[in-house]
Amino acid sequence: MNLNIPESLKSRIEEIARRENVSVDQFVASAVAEKISALQTEQYIEQRAKRGSRAKFEAAMDMVPDVEPDEPDQV
Repeated sequence: MNLNIPESLKSRIEEIARRENVSVDQFVASAVAEKISALQTEQYIEQRAKRGSRAKFEAAMDMVPDVEPDEPDQV
């Protein structure tokens, strides 16, 4: 795959890959994989949110005791 990348970005990629002791190809593949994962996660969360129910949420929250948190957990 050939990519046209601005020189400033290419230089930064090469610098980081060198610092991480990986090839530029490995670095770019990893960066693309991370981006794909983030987008898929966002899509998954959106799909789950559509299945959500305010009534079920409130019913679950009604089962939580209404007490102050322990001292170490207070903000």
